[in-house]
Formats: sequence, C-alpha cells, structure tokens
Amino acid sequence: MRLKDKVALVLGAAGRDNMAQVIARRLAAEGCRVVVAGRHEEALRDLAKELDGAYALADITSRAEVDAAADLALARFGKLDIGVNATGWGLLKATHETTEADLDRMLGIQFKGPFFFIQAMLRTMGKGGSIIQISSATATIMLDQHAAYMGTKAGIDHVIRTVANEYGAQGIRANSISPGLTETPMAGSTFEVPELLHAFEREYPLGRIGTKDDIAAAVVWLASDECFMTGQNLQVNGGLTLRRNPSLSELGEIAAKATAHLRS
Repeated sequence: MRLKDKVALVLGAAGRDNMAQVIARRLAAEGCRVVVAGRHEEALRDLAKELDGAYALADITSRAEVDAAADLALARFGKLDIGVNATGWGLLKATHETTEADLDRMLGIQFKGPFFFIQAMLRTMGKGGSIIQISSATATIMLDQHAAYMGTKAGIDHVIRTVANEYGAQGIRANSISPGLTETPMAGSTFEVPELLHAFEREYPLGRIGTKDDIAAAVVWLASDECFMTGQNLQVNGGLTLRRNPSLSELGEIAAKATAHLRS
C-alpha cells in the first residue's frame, strides 16, 4: 500500500493486458485510485470497473482529449499525483522508405502527444507529483529499421529531463523507463518464434527477456514518496543496453532457418 491515497492517470490502457493495463493494476494494488485512458471504450470500462476507478476516452494526439482525461481525474478524485504515459507505435521501416505520413503519425503519438500529456500533468498536479514516460532501450542502443521510433523516444526523454529541471522546485518529479523487448501487442509475433526470441535473450546479461510486471514495479517506485530521483531514464531491461539488439541480418537468417525447418 505504498501509494495509498494517491491518484494516478494511466494513458494507453485500452489494449487488453498491455503494459499500461498491467501498470494500472499494480498501482491499484498499491492503494492508488486509478483513471485509465485510451481509445477503446469497452476495454477501458472493464478495467475501470475491475479497479474501482474511472476511465476516459483519450487519443494522445488530441490535446483536448488528454486535457479532458486529466480534468476527469480531478473531478472524480479531487487531485492528481501520478501520470503515466505508456502509449507508442512500433513502426519498423527502413529510413529511406519512411514517408512523411509515417513521420507525422510517429511525431503525434511519440512526441507531440507525450508533450501534451506532460503539459496536462503540470497543469493539474499543482504542488508535487510524479510524471512517468515509458520510453525504450532503443532510445539508447540500435535496432535496425527503427529510426523514427528511436528518434521520437529519445526526443521525449530529453523533454522529461527539461521538465525535471524546470519544475523540481514545485515538487514535481519527471522520469522515464526504458524496457527492452517485452511481450506486448507491440512486440508482434516475435514471441511466437522461439529462435527469434533466443536471439534477443542472448543479449541480456540477466539472462531473460523483461516482463510487463518488471516495468510496473519500476513505475510503483518512481510514483512513491520513497523516490528521490528526477530527470532520469531507468534502464529496466536486464542490462540490454550494456550490449545490443540482434541485427536485422541475424534475425533474417534465424527466421529463414525457422521457416525452412517448419516446411521440412
């Protein structure tokens, strides 16, 4: 019950059992009142009922909808202490093939939208609070065909640093968390191909792929009054950033061998 009497808004929680939903459940288990937000009403309504919380329909690319979600938290629970943004779009595309439409969408989801979210948190938190941005290990290390994703994640990490510096005097902390490969809808079919999974697994000093629960545990600490840290990017990825992600050529060879084996 480390978060008893605190109120949180978790954005990106409309995918069943995705990272944001696991985070929301863990926050509630620690005594927090939780407002979940995202784009799909049925999943949000079910989760809010499960957590005895509230929900808001909010597309992160809409400043008005993000503001409305923050205002709902205030109206329902009287304050807002914690803001977690766990939205993202896992575009994998060669840099020379990335279109202007791709860039516009990526900027909306992973830079402008998070900026709107941070602004809404700063407006509603008042004196004290914790802003938590889910980033990625690839904001630090390489992954082929991921330039737009990596650039926007790295960019919003620097915004988090700026916010921490500018608003620390108000008692507001701002940090980001960088998972590595995690079993979420964004990971696609990677977890269905053992050979591909093992190629990533070998690069983790702690010997396993991270879980959504690992990230939720880090969120709880960042959200708690025990945390005396701000402006930092927590590498909650089993040491992956000490090494590397597999290259596209390695993954291609593994996928080809797996396909050939299945056909035989």
